[in-house]
Amino acid sequence: MTFVVATNNAGKVREFERILSMHGHRCITLDEAGIDCKPKESGSSFDENAEIKARAVFDKCAGKYAVVADDSGLCVDALDGAPGIFSARYAGDDAANCRRLLAELGDTPWQDRGAEFRCCICAILPDGEVIFTHGRTRGTIGFEARGENGFGYDPLFYGYNNFTFAEMTNERKNNISHRARALGKLSFILRGVKHIKTEK
Repeated sequence: MTFVVATNNAGKVREFERILSMHGHRCITLDEAGIDCKPKESGSSFDENAEIKARAVFDKCAGKYAVVADDSGLCVDALDGAPGIFSARYAGDDAANCRRLLAELGDTPWQDRGAEFRCCICAILPDGEVIFTHGRTRGTIGFEARGENGFGYDPLFYGYNNFTFAEMTNERKNNISHRARALGKLSFILRGVKHIKTEK
C-alpha cells in the first residue's frame, strides 16, 4: 500500500519510509503527492492531534492514497508527563527543546529521570477506514546530549544498553522505538491479523 506521510518533519518521513518499507509498504512525501498542508495541532491528546493531521491530508487526497500520520512525544516522570503533546514546540527547535528539558530536570538523580516516548499512529485508508495504533518505549533522560543520529530528544534518551537513540544505528532504533512499534501494529492490522494490542 502507498501512504502519504502527513508530516513536514524530514526526520519523521525517513523513519516512516524505513519502517513501513520493511513491511512491504511505500511512502511518499506531501511534496511528492502535490499537497501543501500544515494543520494546527489543536488537540488535547496524541490521538486527537494524529487524527487532525491525517484528516487534513486525506481531505486533499480525494481517496487517491492512504494517509498515515503520527503524534509523538516524550513524557518525563519527574515533570509529571511533560513535555508530552507539546514536545515538538517545548522551546522552539530540537536543540532548544533539549536544552530546556535538561534545565527543567537540573540535577535530578539518574534513578529519577525515567521517561517514555509515546506514539499514536492514525492511518486513513482510501475507502475512509480509520485505524489507530500506539507504541511506547521506556528509557532514561541523560545529563548531556550524546550521538549524531536521529532527531528531537534522541540525543538525551537512553533507550537500550546504555546508548541514546542518537547513538544507535537506524536498524537498532527501529527495533525498539515507539514509532516502530506503533507502525508494526498498523502493518499487522493491514494484513488482517486480529487482536493486536493498540493500548495508549
